[in-house]
Amino acid sequence: MQLSANGLALEVDDQGPPSGPAVLLIMGLGMQLTAWPDVLVRQLLQQGFRVIRFDNRDAGLSQGFDHLGVPNMLMATARHFTRMPIKPPYTLADMAADAVGVLDALGIQRAHVCGASLGGMVAQHVAASWPQRVRSLTLLMTTAGARHLPGPTLAAQQVLLSRPADDSLQARVTHGLHVFRRIGSPDYPPDPTAFEAQVRASILRAWHPSGTTRQLVAVAADGDRTPLLARISAPTHVMHGLADPLVPSACGSHLAQHIKGATIDLVPGMGHDFPLALMPRLADGITRNGARAE
Repeated sequence: MQLSANGLALEVDDQGPPSGPAVLLIMGLGMQLTAWPDVLVRQLLQQGFRVIRFDNRDAGLSQGFDHLGVPNMLMATARHFTRMPIKPPYTLADMAADAVGVLDALGIQRAHVCGASLGGMVAQHVAASWPQRVRSLTLLMTTAGARHLPGPTLAAQQVLLSRPADDSLQARVTHGLHVFRRIGSPDYPPDPTAFEAQVRASILRAWHPSGTTRQLVAVAADGDRTPLLARISAPTHVMHGLADPLVPSACGSHLAQHIKGATIDLVPGMGHDFPLALMPRLADGITRNGARAE
């Protein structure tokens, strides 16, 4: 369903008992709400949670920002590395206001918040700027963006910035499979048939690469969020793969070190994806962390 949130039309999936404790799931760069595995949603529902997923602005079926044009990624990257200011089409703080707007639209005062990758960066803003709305915080494969932290491997960086060979559906699917295989979990390879079907279904649902570019520039412009971490008061749990080539595990350790009372789960063999075998572990982490908030 589409809701008006923070003045935007955002696509939202809302499951579970309306009276149950809400879990708001915030997805990563260019990804859609459907990227949250159904098995994770089911496990959270079995714990009695009300589970809310949504398409971020400029992704999936939510409102796009094509009228703002496509940023020059090369220029933004150069300005980032030379520590020059970047003017993005919108900011991660704007995206955080969208997430809070979803809660407002659903009449939810407080929620357990879980963010993955870019969604974890947005979740940091939510927890720091709207602490009264966050019961607990789970940060998955994400970073505070501190300059001293290691960045993606060259191969991961190259595949993130790569494009399909052409505009055909098959080229898009082939490219998507290549990206996720390059950054995914070496110890938890997905079933090839189911994986290809999932990538194909995602592309058929929505295809919006210019939105991904605008989100990426918003990340580059956000800089170091380490000062925000001291303002996070919600019980926080960090889960990060030790084999993550896109956001190295040192980034997860840095988050846990700078958020008071945070717990951390470093997972051998996990990369930058959602291995189905690890979803019970993630659901348990969210549940146990949520119990700390009570």
